[in-house]
Amino acid sequence: MTEPRTSVTAAVLVIGDEILSGRTKDKNIGSIAERLTEIGIDLREVRVVPDEAEEIVAAVNALRARYTYLFTTGGIGPTHDDITADSIAAAFGVGIDVDERARAMLLERHKPEDLNEARLRMARIPHGAELIPNPVSKAPGFSIGNVFVMAGVPQIMNAMLDAILPQLSPGIPVISETIDAGGLPEGTFATGLSAIAARQGGVSIGSYPSMTQSGFANRIVVRGRDAEAVAAARAEIEEMLAKLRP
Repeated sequence: MTEPRTSVTAAVLVIGDEILSGRTKDKNIGSIAERLTEIGIDLREVRVVPDEAEEIVAAVNALRARYTYLFTTGGIGPTHDDITADSIAAAFGVGIDVDERARAMLLERHKPEDLNEARLRMARIPHGAELIPNPVSKAPGFSIGNVFVMAGVPQIMNAMLDAILPQLSPGIPVISETIDAGGLPEGTFATGLSAIAARQGGVSIGSYPSMTQSGFANRIVVRGRDAEAVAAARAEIEEMLAKLRP
């Protein structure tokens, strides 16, 4: 990896009718977000689009222009509805065909006589793209420009992500501090928290209520890249909470 940059951003584009219908529950967004956060890359947007070429092309072109990196998941399998590769080629205005490097990868898993038309769809790669290895099932993903195209199957997606991350320009990692607000309702500290957030402009402050087995609970999270600013905000919040607790 190169030296960290102050601001490195990313988006995720999830492709697939099965996600939008609820038949398949996405398990990739959280994994990608967590891994990017570890290396200081801010995931700023997630979109889900159907298996429709126009929708995919429009989303890819919008997101790749807006963010440092775009990661897509889904739609690179062997069936007729796997149209991600063709859509990416259309978005970049390049051709697409069976890539001999990808064919060789598929032959590591399949006999030549079993490499039928359907399986060869997984070797169709946009011209000029680099391959992303797939140690799980061999069918590769690919990258072109700042777009990384990965499988939707979580095990395969994570293996591809392992290969991608060392290529990325990292950002400055975010420091995150969590303060337990106990059972205090948000309405009790909302005004004070807003005032602290206004004063501590170098950090992000959020309140996250939840129900636990022992009852209502609240956590306040302070995030930022400056350790001193995060510590100062935390100290102010803890002081405020101490005054509000009975």
